[in-house]
Amino acid sequence: MLEQQNRKLCIFSLISAIVVVLCTCIGVVMNLTTLYDENFDHMGIRTFCMFTVNSNILVAMGMSLVIPYTIDGLQKRFYHIPKWLMIFLLAGTVAVTLTFLVSLFILSPVKGFRLIFTGSRFYLHALGPITAIVAFSFFISDHTLSWKDSNYALIPVFLYACVYYVLVVVIGEERGGWNDFYGFATRIPVWIPMVLILPLTFGIATLLRLQHNWMFRHLREVSVPDEYSEEYLRDTVKWLAEKNALSEQPGTDLVIPRRLIRYLMDTTEGDMSFREVCILYLDTYLEHNKI
Repeated sequence: MLEQQNRKLCIFSLISAIVVVLCTCIGVVMNLTTLYDENFDHMGIRTFCMFTVNSNILVAMGMSLVIPYTIDGLQKRFYHIPKWLMIFLLAGTVAVTLTFLVSLFILSPVKGFRLIFTGSRFYLHALGPITAIVAFSFFISDHTLSWKDSNYALIPVFLYACVYYVLVVVIGEERGGWNDFYGFATRIPVWIPMVLILPLTFGIATLLRLQHNWMFRHLREVSVPDEYSEEYLRDTVKWLAEKNALSEQPGTDLVIPRRLIRYLMDTTEGDMSFREVCILYLDTYLEHNKI
């Protein structure tokens, strides 16, 4: 059951990561090759001025780093993504969630739903962000994240807000800055987005983090049987070692899945030490090695 769960998570994570990366590439290339659009004045190289593009690039960078871990997980039958990457993905997912919400509730009423979610904007406003949200919430769940980790999600939004404010308000379009293409400084008082954006971002980060943590705990609960016994630990480690020994190709390095063993020990009861469990895995592997 544990191996099947790992395989499903790796496959779903891999597919989701590829979709997000492709959506970002397609959307950005379409914007770069569109030199003029009567509805949007930030095309060509100026597309990188937009938070939409930058947020999608950020989450795509994180998803591209997920891909090798999922491939490694399929090969070694062990799903693992490091904690630092989970935090990076949280920041990227929060950014594209903000993009999606702004597109849906602020830009769509002004410019029209069809215009905001067609062309390159379909990939950058909808498909990419939604895929990233679903993947982070349900598939890429390998660590619990604390409320302090949510603070990292504020960094990209805060940095962009500072750049936007300086170029739009302080410098201004007349002196070589940006025009207020989001309307945060001309359509509404500038203090409103300044006061609301970061709390809104933190709220989004908190909701995503809670869902992510719930899914992690749920997967952990269903991955082991009701009987948390030392016998189950022994049988599982021996089965894993035997399966790896019989399936790995000649010349493959012997790798003891320490993190998986630690995970099994944390969810079972018994007096075996970590060293003893690793030795059990090694002995079983060598006993059943087909070479």
